[in-house]
Amino acid sequence: MAADPIHGHPFWALVLVAVSVGYFLADGADMLCNQTLGQAWELLCHHLVVVSCLSTAILSSHYVGLSMVSLLLELNSACLHLRKLLLLSHQAPSLAFSMASWATLATLALFRLVPLGWISLWLIRQQHQVPPALVILGGTGLVTVGAMSIILGIRILVSDVLRSRHHPPIPGHKETRDTRRCCDERATLNLRVVSLSPMLGVEFT
Repeated sequence: MAADPIHGHPFWALVLVAVSVGYFLADGADMLCNQTLGQAWELLCHHLVVVSCLSTAILSSHYVGLSMVSLLLELNSACLHLRKLLLLSHQAPSLAFSMASWATLATLALFRLVPLGWISLWLIRQQHQVPPALVILGGTGLVTVGAMSIILGIRILVSDVLRSRHHPPIPGHKETRDTRRCCDERATLNLRVVSLSPMLGVEFT
């Protein structure tokens, strides 16, 4: 497949691509049933582009090697799902969540951006061997998935790394609605006391 990404592939690779298409179709159907269009439109666009590109490889039995390279992107999804599970189980911030965040960023660069860059360079160099319609389809898919991957990486970097540095958590402290209300009331009380201090002849440091 590395020597001939267009024609050379074993049968198991074609089966893997077909199973992957089934996964994306099932996941898209699940999102349509359980989420609103406003919540799921980004992933639905991603799935639509991926299914279109991978289905071309299945129907033509060509470009399976390129499809296998594109499936490397899904290795990053394991870290994304782990990070999401830790968020849902209220494990942020924690050492496990921090490690999951860094693993997500590392695999995003290694298994998303690098394969996308390689496929883009290959498509530019070999565009004379690829029909124009497939060049347009492949280019659209690369731009769409690449832009979404970059935006995803920026979001994770800002939310998990940059914000946590500016707002370090207090060890052993877990903020709840009650504690937040208590802190607000205490801050209001402090402001009232400070405003009354000149009248009382008290100096606060």
